[in-house]
Amino acid sequence: MSFTANMVILILALAASLVFTLVMNRLWPVERRYAESDQVGWQLSVLGTTYAVTLGFMLYTGWGDFKAAELNVELEANALRNIYRLAQALPHDRADIERLTVAYATEVVERDWPEMARGGMPEESHEVNESLWKVLLSAVIEKPMEITAHDHALSELSILTQHRRTRLLDNKYELPGIFWCVLLVGGMLTIASVSIFGARQPRIHMLQVISLTLLLTLVMLAIADIDKPFRGWVHVDDLAFRRALETMREVP
Repeated sequence: MSFTANMVILILALAASLVFTLVMNRLWPVERRYAESDQVGWQLSVLGTTYAVTLGFMLYTGWGDFKAAELNVELEANALRNIYRLAQALPHDRADIERLTVAYATEVVERDWPEMARGGMPEESHEVNESLWKVLLSAVIEKPMEITAHDHALSELSILTQHRRTRLLDNKYELPGIFWCVLLVGGMLTIASVSIFGARQPRIHMLQVISLTLLLTLVMLAIADIDKPFRGWVHVDDLAFRRALETMREVP
């Protein structure tokens, strides 16, 4: 989601929690709720602890997946650079390999990233990848050094293909709906329990409700953003492939 969408959701969540608390204060006076705080307190303690553990685990898992997607992109770009360098030891096919590696990086930057940002499945870089396989598998090998370079180039191309597939899978994967149900329902129940809890100081109680709502909403928005590593406000960028393009253009 965009920054604007995140802010709108945050404001709506804060407004909803405040309205709910004010309605509760009108329908169920604070004085009566304060007398029954012992009954609400244990529920809030158990519910809050359970939800905090669940929320923290989901954020940790989401961040781990996001960093894994970022690392996968770096490894894909690194494999591409290695193929470009190894082409120097394959004189008969060097021009074709270098042209295709540059074309691959260009397609990833100009086509793949915009397409993935829209949630699509890019195909242009796949065609370049297939062309690289054809060139390397039909490469002319004459010297022992060329055999070694050719083997390494095929290995790097295999790694490149693997990381490309992983990148596309990362782009398609989303947190299952049941987990979002747990997060949303748990958040609403926790905020509702805090709103119901009786307090002698209404202003302090409202501040507590606002603080908790702000924290829970921010964490869920963070999970939503990093859940889709190539889309939204927080995303994996194409810097690795831009650096790869610069490196390949600097190699004589």
